[in-house]
Amino acid sequence: MSRYRFLDAAGLIFLGVVLAMAVLVPASNLLLPPDSALHVSDYLVPLLGKYLAFAMLALALDLVWGYCGILSLGHGAFFALGGYAMGMYLMRQIGPRGVYGNPVLPDFMVFLNWQELPWFWLGFDQFWFAALMAILVPGALAFCFGWFAFRSRVTGVYLSIITQAMTFALMLAFFRNDMGFGGNNGLTDFKEILGFSVQAPETRAALFAATAVALALSYLLCRWVVTSKLGKVVVAVRDAESRTRFIGYRVENYKLLVFTLSAMLAGVAGALYVPQVGIINPSEFAPANSIEAVIWVAVGGRGTLLGAALGAFLVNAGKTWFTGVLPDLWLFALGGLFVATTLLIPKGVVGAVTDLLGVRRKSELPAAQSIVAAAKSPAE
Repeated sequence: MSRYRFLDAAGLIFLGVVLAMAVLVPASNLLLPPDSALHVSDYLVPLLGKYLAFAMLALALDLVWGYCGILSLGHGAFFALGGYAMGMYLMRQIGPRGVYGNPVLPDFMVFLNWQELPWFWLGFDQFWFAALMAILVPGALAFCFGWFAFRSRVTGVYLSIITQAMTFALMLAFFRNDMGFGGNNGLTDFKEILGFSVQAPETRAALFAATAVALALSYLLCRWVVTSKLGKVVVAVRDAESRTRFIGYRVENYKLLVFTLSAMLAGVAGALYVPQVGIINPSEFAPANSIEAVIWVAVGGRGTLLGAALGAFLVNAGKTWFTGVLPDLWLFALGGLFVATTLLIPKGVVGAVTDLLGVRRKSELPAAQSIVAAAKSPAE
């Protein structure tokens, strides 16, 4: 078989759509006149980019939940840490253009009478360093957390609870002004990224294209993992952890590897999210955000990758519409959607469609076989 066998037809279609969006959305925004029916407005470009960043987060969560059986209610923490890493870089790019005109200290530090830049802000004036930290910091936290949790054989609902406690603790810490991350207001008022204005349509189009390409690469990485020998062991851990451990596999090592990789992907998603929405604050650590990500995966289809990305896009598009039309009912609609998905389509949208197509194929098979048999039988 070809070395590209991990890409099935559905995966190729998904990659084609995402990469087409990376070209067509920026082109329609920058090249077509505003009165054209195909024009994508300046408002929609960062909004769609935000959806793509959420789709990356959903992929990361599906990797650990759908394939490894780890229900993480704290993936929002990794997403937010990646966002803060990028936000720190963007704050360092403001320089003397801030309200207080300090060339080194961000405005919130001047307001709080900080005398010098904290040591953990050093290096964030370089894009490459911020991008590296957006990957390494979430990965390091996931590695340390998983090292103790998985070797203590914490599983099931207990593991879910402590992941939620982790993100809640980080939210409380980042709310503190003395942490050096902007406190309640977080980081905002960004000016430039890589020397380009973050408000310019060309920059927003480039950020959208970069997010789409990152989503495609994330899908390729996740797909390769789940179809490799590593992925087979991970699925075995999900379905029969005790038996997998009994036959000699170090289950905790496989869990730790996948959990850390997933956190790194979530950090990249957060780093791409922040320059498009223009702000990062401690509310991104809220446990409700992590729970919402679980709903995206459940609605789209757990253990499908494609379903996770699709669920993130559909649920957030619905959220945008509901919060504009019926803002007071959005949370009820989200809860109802999760209940309906659990009861009516437990495998999610993609799982339900796959099962439906499978039933149709099975029902068509006997008819096809009878036709072939009739054709081969001698005429009377």
